[in-house]
Order: sequence, then structure tokens, then C-alpha cells
Amino acid sequence: MRIVTASIFVDDQEKALDFYTRVLGFEKRQDQPAGGARWLTVGNPGEEGGVELLLEPSSHPAVAPFKEALAGDGIPFNSFAVDDVAKEYERMLALGVEFTQPPANMGPVTTAVFSDTCGNLLQIASMSQD
Repeated sequence: MRIVTASIFVDDQEKALDFYTRVLGFEKRQDQPAGGARWLTVGNPGEEGGVELLLEPSSHPAVAPFKEALAGDGIPFNSFAVDDVAKEYERMLALGVEFTQPPANMGPVTTAVFSDTCGNLLQIASMSQD
């Protein structure tokens, strides 16, 4: 058994595709019609066959309260690894990304939390360098 696809609920698939590719640097993998939406995935650059992130529409009635509760409590929905949180934070700030938590040392990791513009808080993290 292996993980093939993970999902994140997004308010607007096209807006999410732009953010996850242009800002976060993922590559579009799949884009197929799926009912009234699309099966739209992104993945790590140059990693064919790797785990894909499904940019899933937030249309189910349970999704809005779930996303609002997480965001309201400042809880990131997903975490992405980066080599250097401070450097990535500066790069993303320059692109207009809104952070709810600047880089913070949390012992063994450094993290920062930001909005994906589609209703989610996300976290970037790297192992602290001592």
C-alpha cells in the first residue's frame, strides 16, 4: 500500500492551480473533467509518479465549517517541507503571500503559516539547523 493522492479543499480550482504552481512551485499533473468540477492535481517538480495533491472543490456542506474552524483556530491544513523557512518566507512575501505566523523556531523545526488564498492555512517547515 502507498499514498498516491492527498486532497485539499479549495474554494476555486483555477485560483488554487495558479497559487500552487506559480507561488508554491508545484507542477500540474492531472486536469480532467469530473462532473461539474475537475480532477485537478499538482505534484513535486520533476517527481513523476510521486504523491499528487488533489485541489478538490469545497462544495460539500461539511467542508465550509471544517475549513472555517481550522482557519479560525490558526491550524494549518497541510505542511510542506522546505530547506530554509526564512528564505522561503522572504520569497513568498515578495510574491504577496499573507502569513499568519512568521518563521518561528519550534525546537527541532522552524515553521511559518500562510494563507493559500483558497480558504486554507498551510505551513512550511524545515528541520532546525544547530
